[in-house]
Amino acid sequence: QVQLVESGGGLVQAGGSLRLSCAASGLSFSSYVMGWFRQAPGKEREFVAAVTWSGSRTHYEDSVKGRFTISRDNAKSTAYLEMNSLKPEDTAVYYCAAGRDWGPTVVVVSTRYDYWGQGTQVTVSS
Repeated sequence: QVQLVESGGGLVQAGGSLRLSCAASGLSFSSYVMGWFRQAPGKEREFVAAVTWSGSRTHYEDSVKGRFTISRDNAKSTAYLEMNSLKPEDTAVYYCAAGRDWGPTVVVVSTRYDYWGQGTQVTVSS
């Protein structure tokens, strides 16, 4: 019954921007921290960003800090990932996730999340 539905992925040139959306249903959205992960072909799933229950605090992987912005709208039960200055190495399938706990050693671990979206492809051309 819990569902996370992602949208906004696509093909973009290096230096361009995309905004990913994650629409949640079947859960108390404001009771969950929200995170974004990505996985490139042949590589492990990598933490990208996370945001607290109210949206007041965020945490980013170093390579995206200053370029990506995570946010949430609890009234719409939707999380967002704004991606600017995209690079070819950002190419991956991006996944939205929901978990209960917050902390710098918690949100970076994929197994600490309870629910996952289906993933959306982001391709950045050079």
